[in-house]
Amino acid sequence: MVTRVFVYGTLLAGEPNHRLLANAALVGAAVTKPVFALADLGFFPAMVEGGDAAVRGEVYEVDPPTLARLDVLEGHPRFYRRRRLVLADGTTAETYVLSPEQAAGRPTISSGDWRARQGAKS
Repeated sequence: MVTRVFVYGTLLAGEPNHRLLANAALVGAAVTKPVFALADLGFFPAMVEGGDAAVRGEVYEVDPPTLARLDVLEGHPRFYRRRRLVLADGTTAETYVLSPEQAAGRPTISSGDWRARQGAKS
């Protein structure tokens, strides 16, 4: 059984943790509904519920061992929490979100695009 996962930071193609998706199938580029904030935590971002940004990313189909590795990387459920979301196109995928309390005081990336973050912080 495969799980669709929406990634938006260091798991994107060309980013440092993308190697964890070596056995995954790329579904394609995707964007969330504009209901998140994208917090900049320095070396990686965090999607936070309750903002007005549409976050840009990619969707992959992953097998159970890959999903387990992603959970370890993301510190699920102690740091990030994995949850299902509805993307802008109406499809669903799992993703990792941070609580608003954990992201408090961090700058946000108003564009919702981790790759275009330079100069886009507020």
